[in-house]
Amino acid sequence: MSLHAITDRTDAPADHDANDVLTELLRTGAQRMLAAAIEAEVADWIAARRDLRDDEGRRLIVRNGHQPERSIQTGIGPIDVRKPRIHDRRPSTEREPFESVLLPRYVRRTKSLDVLIPYLYLRGVSTGDFNEALQAILGTSPGLSASTITRMIGGWQDEQREWASRSLAEKEYAYVWADGVYFNVRLGDSDTAKQCILVLMGATADGTKELIAVTDGYRESKASWLELIRDVKRRGLVIDPKLAVGDGALGFWAAVREIWPATREQRCWVHKTMNVLNRLPKSMQPKAKARLHEIWQAETRKEALAAFDGFVEDYEAKYPKAVECLTKDRDALLAFYDFPAEHWRHLRTTNPIESTFATIRHRHKRTKGNGSRAACLAMVFKLAQAAERSWRRLNGREQLTHVIRGVQFIDGARKLAA
Repeated sequence: MSLHAITDRTDAPADHDANDVLTELLRTGAQRMLAAAIEAEVADWIAARRDLRDDEGRRLIVRNGHQPERSIQTGIGPIDVRKPRIHDRRPSTEREPFESVLLPRYVRRTKSLDVLIPYLYLRGVSTGDFNEALQAILGTSPGLSASTITRMIGGWQDEQREWASRSLAEKEYAYVWADGVYFNVRLGDSDTAKQCILVLMGATADGTKELIAVTDGYRESKASWLELIRDVKRRGLVIDPKLAVGDGALGFWAAVREIWPATREQRCWVHKTMNVLNRLPKSMQPKAKARLHEIWQAETRKEALAAFDGFVEDYEAKYPKAVECLTKDRDALLAFYDFPAEHWRHLRTTNPIESTFATIRHRHKRTKGNGSRAACLAMVFKLAQAAERSWRRLNGREQLTHVIRGVQFIDGARKLAA
């Protein structure tokens, strides 16, 4: 029997039926888990106050049934929950209201849905079509009107502006990564233009990766990067990072040299490899790529320089543009050898920031113009904030104190005192 015949059998179960059953199973399981977690949270809160008793020895704080059921919109659809009710017999002036961490009083949707909405917005879904789009994903309509979505977007714009003005005093970043992400924005009824979102990310002394800035720029120009870096300095980031990692965008590096003159420069090897290979015939690219990997994966700077010189010698005569692309950033490509070996995987490329913004970067290709510049910036900010919660700390974070103190490293190892 052919595969076509098998897949066309009318008695085969429909995939969507199985998916509906699975979704309902997940939803039911999530409801039970949430209910159990809230019950435990309330029990712990009451147990911590079990010594509060009246003159007859009766507890003043006890359970008292449940509050009315309410629906929470989540990433797998709506979940109905009931929060336990607490009866506090103390005088009104002494009572302390119970606030659930898991289920705040006015929450109506989870953060996962808050991430889904800006994702759809950046994909070009209009505010009037959100219910239909979310119903296809969640299996039910969340009941969000166009005006509700518009208010949410306005709130996120306010949140982004407040975040962008926060104090950075006492902050210190050993390393920073920089990138620019382009989007389409609507200028009028039909006109669209490119918007560049500039992103700066840093690693703190304990290895935590943090968003430093997400702002609207004019391309990746020096003026835009200067404005961003000057702004973070005005807000208290007065200590220059030890190393900045980025692609070949000249605007960023020009701004770094002017504002952070003590900061070392590290070019991204992924971007550099792509740029070099684009200047070679396709038939030559696999071998050339392996040769380039030999450079930045070498154990020592000496070995890397030998592989570097070998590449130049073998390709310069026939492919001078490819070699020029490589050699013009020779020192900046090998700066990572002067930092701890445990950090090399984080420093040789812009992957710490690229991995976060890769999906956001690709989305702009599908958008038809995602609203105003301020709305687009707010959406990118919300998605970046959501991603930040899952960022892993740097390997070898105990070495960061030495980096910040200016301890010298040679080929990834600390230089011993003479």
